[in-house]
Amino acid sequence: MYQQTTSTILMVRPANFGFNPETAENNFYQQRDGRDSIEINQLAQVEFDGFVRLLREHGVRVLVIDDTSEPKKTDAIFPNNWFSTHEDGKIILYPMFSPNRRLERRKDIIEWLINNGFKVNEIIDLSFFEKDNQYLEGTGSLILDRVNHIVYASKSERTHPVPLEYFGRLMDFEVVDFTASQVIDGKSSPIYHTNVMMHVGTDIAIVCLESISLASERLRVQVYIEKTGKKLIPISAKQKFQFAGNMLEVKNQKGEKFTVMSDAAYQSLADAQRNAISKFTKIIVPKIPTIEKIGGGSARCMMAEIFLPSV
Repeated sequence: MYQQTTSTILMVRPANFGFNPETAENNFYQQRDGRDSIEINQLAQVEFDGFVRLLREHGVRVLVIDDTSEPKKTDAIFPNNWFSTHEDGKIILYPMFSPNRRLERRKDIIEWLINNGFKVNEIIDLSFFEKDNQYLEGTGSLILDRVNHIVYASKSERTHPVPLEYFGRLMDFEVVDFTASQVIDGKSSPIYHTNVMMHVGTDIAIVCLESISLASERLRVQVYIEKTGKKLIPISAKQKFQFAGNMLEVKNQKGEKFTVMSDAAYQSLADAQRNAISKFTKIIVPKIPTIEKIGGGSARCMMAEIFLPSV
């Protein structure tokens, strides 16, 4: 029986967190900041440590790996983009859009997992797609319904159809793809990562349906969510810009489930939306404003789920 939620999360504590001009090409959530790089990294570390502490207070197991100081990796705090783990012992490494983010793929992290009681049966490296300028950025691109073997994906410059279909065949997941867009400065652009506008938990799915412009694709997403028995909670485009789609469900050692979202995301929700989530899970709310503003990613991006079996 597959699980949608894990009680073990891996997080990478930043050494050189900062603004990344390469990813800013299509991540419009990033904003430059006038403070110096040392101060920005220190602020990110404080927010990171507070986030880890909050998860642990709720009984979630958090594996903290320190980023290496060299080579500099401004986005190492977002490890969910370069690898995913699975209950059958597979680790998948993903092709990344930004050349400087490819440096985040660290063999020593995989070795650490192997040396600390996790069983790895197979490592599947999809980074060869980078040679053809095709990308699929982990659980940023892929919203996995692990129980029903469905993957939702919004096509963009970081989520290409060929590696997406390859993943589907490789892992025996049915692919539900679509195009989600957002308006920036009066111009419509594809949303760079699916997890900006969509979250799937055990019993709920949070989706910015209005960002899916084609009615047929929007209906298809709704049908799949409803036929898998999940409660659909729509969010608005305005809420999406506050990272309300960037959530992750985790559980603790007792099996209690939590939906993790940033304070910005939580504050953007209406009471009815919060109440709908709270019927199924408790809510954990870290405050990560520096990480969101400069990195352009939020709570979900910071957590790499560990589904690997124990040795």
